[in-house]
Amino acid sequence: MEKRWFSKLLGGAKSRRLETTQARADEGLADAQFSLGLQFASVKGGVPDYAQAVRWYLLAANQNHAMAQFNLGIMLAEGQGVPRDDAGSEKWMRRAAQQGDAGAQHNMGSRHRRASFKAPPAVALESNLEAYKWFSLAAAQDYRGSDMAFESVALGLTPEQVAEGDGRAAAFTVVSPGIVQS
Repeated sequence: MEKRWFSKLLGGAKSRRLETTQARADEGLADAQFSLGLQFASVKGGVPDYAQAVRWYLLAANQNHAMAQFNLGIMLAEGQGVPRDDAGSEKWMRRAAQQGDAGAQHNMGSRHRRASFKAPPAVALESNLEAYKWFSLAAAQDYRGSDMAFESVALGLTPEQVAEGDGRAAAFTVVSPGIVQS
């Protein structure tokens, strides 16, 4: 049976959209590069091509695309498409967090919180203050679980330390992508 006229019309839309995205990504547009990375990482019904996803995320991340930086950080942490690289993961996650990405801010809070458990008291306090700051910033954007996480950190802090954590969060401002004052 021959395809109906509307199937022919709509069937090519997806491939034209992909071609257009590819062309825009090849031209260096960060949003298109991120979109291609996302497509390669989340192929529906097929096998994801994580190496290609990392390639496109890296191109967009180098242009200060916060979501690409976040996704690249996750892939580096999990070793998807590349060897596992905790330092590289933290670098990209921090950049995304500094640009205001709530997921990256939550991730940075979690990293600092975990670090506090293994550190000597003075270092643990600094890690907890940073965890509190990042969780607080993510919670202000209603990022799931961040409010409970920063409250959990606060339980182990003195009122003065909570005030310092609040001050760090209040002092955090995003000036422009890639340039942060904190």
